Amino acid sequence: MDRIDTVILKLLSADARAPVSQIAAQAGLSQSACTRRIQALEGSGHITGYGARLGHRRLGFRITALVDITLGTQIEEDLARFERAVAEIDGVVECALVSGGQDYRLKILAQDLDDYERLHREHLGRLPGVVTINSSFVLRAVPTRSEADALFAGA
Repeated sequence: MDRIDTVILKLLSADARAPVSQIAAQAGLSQSACTRRIQALEGSGHITGYGARLGHRRLGFRITALVDITLGTQIEEDLARFERAVAEIDGVVECALVSGGQDYRLKILAQDLDDYERLHREHLGRLPGVVTINSSFVLRAVPTRSEADALFAGA
């Protein structure tokens, strides 16, 4: 990774659909050299994928819940069983094993409170090994920097 790779990552992070010719011009490279660098960044795992940021509110998902879950054990098999079950729940967009008083934090998108209550009743309450569930609802999402801007602030 060098300065040019950092520039490419920042540009792709801002707009993954930008044409290679535009990225190459801003990075000071030829189009073929830029393409080779992007392929190398993909091959090395520095770029793990591309995707669209969806307007979940416009799509009808008006509730974002942050859900802290504590399990009865931290045995690896129980953690793996919990993680497999969480991966099957529609609406769960993030699941992180965390330090502190809880074991996992989930980010869940729901259409409304009734939809969240259904997810809680039908899925969260039935997850294997769960001892406590503590839900908080996002009132406002505060815009922050992109991953690339945060990772390469000084670059």
